[in-house]
Amino acid sequence: MSALFSLAGKRALVTGANTGIGQAIACSLAEAGADVVCAGRSAVTETIDLITSAGGRAEGLALDLSDPIAAATAVETLAAPVDILVNNAGIIRRADAVDFTEADWDEVMDVNLKAVFFLSQAFARSVLSRGATGRIINIASMLSFQGGIRVASYTASKSGVAGLTKLLANEWAAKGINVNAIAPGYIATNNTEALRADPDRSKAILDRIPAGRWGDPEDIGGAAVFLASPAAKYIHGAILNVDGGWLAR
Repeated sequence: MSALFSLAGKRALVTGANTGIGQAIACSLAEAGADVVCAGRSAVTETIDLITSAGGRAEGLALDLSDPIAAATAVETLAAPVDILVNNAGIIRRADAVDFTEADWDEVMDVNLKAVFFLSQAFARSVLSRGATGRIINIASMLSFQGGIRVASYTASKSGVAGLTKLLANEWAAKGINVNAIAPGYIATNNTEALRADPDRSKAILDRIPAGRWGDPEDIGGAAVFLASPAAKYIHGAILNVDGGWLAR
């Protein structure tokens, strides 16, 4: 049974691997046996140290997704091809819809959606040219299903990620590339620190989560290992909610 979840001999690229969910995914993939390319706009030294100190293999890649085409080109020039792509990196901007700026719209859409497509395209071209198989795991959101408030471009981008995941699965499933997504719930990361520090807001969130707790980044890491593994070979176009039951409430 363990072979079903083994990533031994595989090479993975994880964007936004410097902290939080991206770091946990990178560490989890490495623990399952994959060599991991940890990509980030800022230093990924901590993630690499965590992986190598546990006996895994990792390297860093400077990748600025605010220029999606340049980022995709960088992926195409990797010294060795990758078998697994995790499109994790993302940003968020908050403002009332009537005040939302074009700059905040464009910045979020470039990183959260445009880069996801063009990195996936570069990855698929590499896989198909080698006659290989591959896995793409996109990081969606609860806002791929819900509207949210004051995050217009984030909601639009994550709704787009959900749709793009299904479209790419339709095109590439028969060609040996599995495309799926994970929709994290409220996870204890730097991005949710302010929410967790606000007693009223934190209570309101926890009251809605059937599991009764904030998620850990490792909860997302385990889901990523599953979707990247042979155990998920017949899963295409799925969006796996890892939210403690939030969307079921």
